[in-house]
Amino acid sequence: MRMSKLSILGAAMALLCTTTFGYAQTKFGFGKKATDAEIAGWNIDVDRDGRYLPPGHGTVSQGRELYQNQCAACHGEKGEGGIGDRLVGGKGTLATRKPIKTVGSYWPYAPTLFDYIRRAMPLNAPQSLSNDEVYALTGYLLNLNGIVPDGATMDAKSVSAVRMPNRDGFVDDPRPDVP
Repeated sequence: MRMSKLSILGAAMALLCTTTFGYAQTKFGFGKKATDAEIAGWNIDVDRDGRYLPPGHGTVSQGRELYQNQCAACHGEKGEGGIGDRLVGGKGTLATRKPIKTVGSYWPYAPTLFDYIRRAMPLNAPQSLSNDEVYALTGYLLNLNGIVPDGATMDAKSVSAVRMPNRDGFVDDPRPDVP
């Protein structure tokens, strides 16, 4: 049986990595086992109930300033949308022919809003915001949608306590193979 040049190269690289660099042998003969520290660095997900929200805090006013500097160019001056999605408004439109899905009309859990901002925003530099900045932006977006007051300070406890307007707007998946 003939082996392709790519197969031979792959086998050679695997052998080189396991012998030269001292990587632990894996089932396939290449790579290394991730350390606990490496896993912890990537394990940044937040549950919808707020479990695993990190320490930190931010105010609506801090979020307003940060939004103008980091978010308005894409999402509009007041979250009305632009080249990025609309973030504000849309209440009462989900059952219409043209639903407007925003933080205030569609998003079911505030902790997952924090999680999304922390992971994916700003688009040109995801994961570059500090936890305090993400709390501030979360507070500001919730404030723009009339969910928290102007003077709110957001942290793990307060974000977890927010009841989003569309919290009960989703239904459980009835398929038997979906937990």
